[in-house]
Order: sequence, then C-alpha cells, then structure tokens
Amino acid sequence: MTDLLRKPFGTHGKVHDITAQNAGWRYVGFGLYHLRAGETASEATGDREVILVMVQGKAALTAAGQDWGVLGDRMDVFEKTPPHCLYLPNSSDWRATAETDCVIAVCSAPGKGGHAARRIGPDGISLTTRGKGTNTRHINNIAMENEDYCDSLLVTEVFTPAGHWSSYPSHRHDEDDFPRITYLEETYYHRLNPASGFGIQRVYTDDLQLNETMAVADGDVVLVPRGHHPCGAPYGFEMYYLNVMAGPLRKWRFVAAPEVAWIMQRDA
Repeated sequence: MTDLLRKPFGTHGKVHDITAQNAGWRYVGFGLYHLRAGETASEATGDREVILVMVQGKAALTAAGQDWGVLGDRMDVFEKTPPHCLYLPNSSDWRATAETDCVIAVCSAPGKGGHAARRIGPDGISLTTRGKGTNTRHINNIAMENEDYCDSLLVTEVFTPAGHWSSYPSHRHDEDDFPRITYLEETYYHRLNPASGFGIQRVYTDDLQLNETMAVADGDVVLVPRGHHPCGAPYGFEMYYLNVMAGPLRKWRFVAAPEVAWIMQRDA
C-alpha cells in the first residue's frame, strides 16, 4: 500500500493522526476522532493553529479559555448542511464532550498568533456549485483565502455526485512561485455514500516520477505532497472529502496538467 493512502487505525477514539513529521512534509496536520455520546477528547495546539470541524454529530466545546456551547447539527455528513467549526490559535487548548455519537476533524498548520479563537459556520457558509456536466461538484468553503480567519490554514468540504469527477481538471500546487502557483501540501479525508463503496484518487507529477492511483474507502485519508490529484466517484457512490491545505503563503494558485489544460481554457 502506498504511503500516500492512510487507513484509519481503528473505529473508535482517535482514528487518524497525520503530522508533518509522519507525512514527511512541513505544514499540514490532520487528526480525526470518532466519539460516542458522553466521551471526551482534548488536545493542546502547541505551535500550530487548528480548525475543529464537526463532520457529523454534536459536541460541547471548551477551548482557548471559553465555553463555546454545543457545536454541530449535521447528524450525517451527506446532509450537506454547513458545518459547525471552531478556529483556535497556537498556544491554546481544547476539550470536546460528545453530546451524540460524533466525528470531529482536527485540521492544523503552523500558527503565528495572528488571529483570535472564533466560531466558523454554519452562518456564512453556503453550498456552492462548481464545474460543468460530470465535473459538477458542491462546495462548503470553511476557510479559504478570502476568509481572513487563519495564519496558514485553508479548509473546505467537497461533495461529488455519483458518476462525477472532482479536483478536476487535474491541477497541481507544488511550487512557491506566486502569483503563478503556490506551494500547498494537502490532505483529503474521504467519505462514501453508501459507506460500502469506493472512490478513486490519482496523485501524479508531469514526469510521472510520482504516479499513484488509489482506491479509497470510507474514512481513508490521501496525502498530496506534490503533483496533480483528481478524484472519481463511481456510479452508485457519492463522495465527500474534507480538504486541508497549507504552505508558506496562504494563497491557492495552481497549474493545470498539460493533458487537461484545454478543458480549463474551454470552460473558463
């Protein structure tokens, strides 16, 4: 199995713990908790900023010295309603107590202390459509560059209908050459509906020195250190993914793969 495909290491408690160190890169971290009602999880942010995303279920949150109440009202991620999220700067901590069975994503990147703790969503997040034809997908932007919530993090949710492609036309963001392109590491946390299904993700460079095609199952995470990274949802299986990106500059600029650049030009 490729090192880019990370399977959950359980079904309960912390099931993903991707760090810059074990990913072999510099910026992005991703953790995931599956909690049962009444259970707790807690962490310190250290030198990293964090966005907690209530993927599904409800939890009471205390963080950065404040009681944030109960976050979450989406009991199934495929309801597609806007998520409840919480931004935390570096040098803070958080504690979640599950009100229902819940899934909490912990998205992290280097923090600079430039922003205060705050709620993100559900107000201000609306499902938007991107693409055409079988390239159509639906986006909940949580913290992209036009939202000045963060020092480093870029976070978004994507819902890809069955039989459609996503993160397509294929593109890369693996050079630090703004404004042409930015260097952003990225993780994809995948969910499938029905959960017994599968999706496809390819990660490849123009010279094919990196060229991996993976069948992703419900709950898998794919690492994208460089290269193009399209996803496909087979007929019969709807795909969700939560993207976390970060790099030296909080801007998302990309270059299309040569073989699909004409699609970008046609559909612009």
